[in-house]
Amino acid sequence: MRILVISQYFWPENFRINDLVAELVNRGHELTVLTGKPNYPRGEIFPEFLAAPQAYNSFEGAEVVRVGLLPRGRGGLRLMLNYLSFMISASVVGSWKLRGRKVEAIFVFEPSPITIGIPAIVLKWLKRAPIAFWVLDLWPQSLEAVGAVRSRAVLRLVDHLVRFIYRHCDAVLAQSRSFMTAIGEQIDDPKRIIYFPSWAEPAPTIDSVIPAPEIEARPDLFDIVFTGNVGEAQDFAAVLMAAQALRNEPVRWIIVGDGRKSAWLAEEVQRLNLQDQVLLPGRFGLDRMPSFFRHADALLVSLRNEPIFALTIPGKLQSYLGAGIPILAMLNGEGAEIVTTSGAGMAVAAGDGAGLAEAVLKMRMLDPEQRAKMGERGLACIAKQFDRDKLIAQLEGILFTLEQGVKTRRDFEGVNG
Repeated sequence: MRILVISQYFWPENFRINDLVAELVNRGHELTVLTGKPNYPRGEIFPEFLAAPQAYNSFEGAEVVRVGLLPRGRGGLRLMLNYLSFMISASVVGSWKLRGRKVEAIFVFEPSPITIGIPAIVLKWLKRAPIAFWVLDLWPQSLEAVGAVRSRAVLRLVDHLVRFIYRHCDAVLAQSRSFMTAIGEQIDDPKRIIYFPSWAEPAPTIDSVIPAPEIEARPDLFDIVFTGNVGEAQDFAAVLMAAQALRNEPVRWIIVGDGRKSAWLAEEVQRLNLQDQVLLPGRFGLDRMPSFFRHADALLVSLRNEPIFALTIPGKLQSYLGAGIPILAMLNGEGAEIVTTSGAGMAVAAGDGAGLAEAVLKMRMLDPEQRAKMGERGLACIAKQFDRDKLIAQLEGILFTLEQGVKTRRDFEGVNG
């Protein structure tokens, strides 16, 4: 099948869409990716891309078509301009660059922003191809939750935009079951909503990986590792509350990643004199995550105490489960339920820094065999609920069904035209 993937973010940026594209190519599909110039999360175009942009025109057998955008930079206004510039560039320049190209299905990756739906609709009209839209972030709810937009009028306007986009999608894929309910309030045909969660990317067995040399090995410490975006949603204020409470305990926090709150986090660690307890090694590629996991006695996932985040399964949760390491979760809703019902770790309420500190002490007091059992239950949860091969096969089936539906309509129009 000839599939067009539309994503504002793509390799060398670290997102799950990279793994999906590589696997679909491996399964014999012809993939084209329409994306922007890499600038996430640094806020500026990657220097390595600027030095040799032609080196990033293909990925694992997929052609990569890139359009210009205004880099994210810093601040809310710059971020909104980043979203709008890609929306316009992908709609206009992207359509021109893809002229004459046959497309049988369009797959849209939407971790944010929702505006990615506009170029998808333009290309749907031009290519007469169906859209499968993977919703990983709910708008306008997430904008309100992180304080990006406070105006009720603007939020209503965004809601109208979301409804317009969903109305023109042939299938809306929801990353959690709770998302299905929320999306159902914005869509006219609930039958088009399909549960489609994330999976754990392929990774080597943790025991076979050399521990990250950036971190000093300290067998005497209980190491808690966080990987991924350091943003508003992750509630590092509550995490630091737990770190302060445990500053005299043999506990170390290793925060791997960066984002819009990185500078604030570094300043807070200095202000609170937590440099020995909280390590900030920076951002690394997905291929390096297993080496940091090797240091972990537990893996941390956290989200702010907002209704929207209770509906979310954080993308890193599947990767953590697949690592076979106990999980400490400070979040509400579906993500916390997965951790507790699977027995893969311990969960406390979102924003409960004191509760997180207590959970750390409780997990630290478990014997190694008990913690190993938690890791094993995480692996069992992945195999049962988030198996990569089964989910990607499900997506193939969805795209094929959509493509056949369009073909049937065309044949019908041809006979009755």
